[in-house]
Amino acid sequence: MKFTDLKDSIKEGAKPVYLLEGEDAYFRMKGEEMIKQAFLVNPELNFSVFGGETLKGAALNGLVAALENYPFMAEKRIVKVTDFYPTEAEYNEYLQPLFEDFPPSGLLLIVNSAPAGKKGADLKRKKAVTFVDCGKAEPETVARWIYITFKRAGITCSADIAENIAAYCLCDMARVDAEVRKLIDYKVSGELKAEEADALVYKDADYRIYEMTGAIARRDYSKYCEISNDLKSKGADETAVLNGLLNYFKNLLSAACSPLSDAAYARENGLKEYAVKKNREQAVAIGTKNLASYVNMVYGAVSDIKNGVSVPASALLKCETAIFFGRE
Repeated sequence: MKFTDLKDSIKEGAKPVYLLEGEDAYFRMKGEEMIKQAFLVNPELNFSVFGGETLKGAALNGLVAALENYPFMAEKRIVKVTDFYPTEAEYNEYLQPLFEDFPPSGLLLIVNSAPAGKKGADLKRKKAVTFVDCGKAEPETVARWIYITFKRAGITCSADIAENIAAYCLCDMARVDAEVRKLIDYKVSGELKAEEADALVYKDADYRIYEMTGAIARRDYSKYCEISNDLKSKGADETAVLNGLLNYFKNLLSAACSPLSDAAYARENGLKEYAVKKNREQAVAIGTKNLASYVNMVYGAVSDIKNGVSVPASALLKCETAIFFGRE
């Protein structure tokens, strides 16, 4: 299930095993909080934590024993395991009997930051496991969360502003939550204006690089300079700007040259389909021939800096001149 469905699932009662897995730390943290709030009583007696890296082979017997212990004056005993990636052989030998006849008073909470490797057991498909997808949410979902959170706080916010805040934070819910709370404290009530959100929300450096590539696609040199200068005023030097441009040009070129559909390319590269679509739109605007040239040029500029052939400022200026005034 998606993280957004967890609240309704909890209302139906506790599941034996919850697997909270995905790269968004906010979803993992909030999911754990929701489960513990709903089912944990006397945490000092009925809650224990294991590190997954210590649970190898026979050590898994300790986890099984913890789950089989009866809770103290409560319905559930919760055992949490972090970064837990048992092999298929370990699952079959130590965990399968537990998962197929799970103790009714136990609740296993597995919190993983990333999916298991190819050799690991696919826990989300095992009996008794309720998988909660804690991957990054789609922009539309994040924007809707922002809109609803402001509304509950007595602040009106347009859909466009909510979408902008989500984009500024790259849909990282930990950052989104912090920025929204900051805006609520600032605004208190009333209507949030676009200029207020733009001034107060910190724009992720990767988002600003994305904006720069958008300016390149539109040949908006003034906007490009504005963003570049802003990045450099906040600690990013010329080499960082060049590396950011190089990564984005490579990503655009790779997406543009791939025969895969947006959805298939997104799956293969761990991206969101929306991001792939946007990359390909920018690639079309810039042109694949230009992109290939930019990748070679910027890579050469970064190499020249590392080898002492060029200083960062002149290397960046040379690339900017070619990008904006030397295109075919």
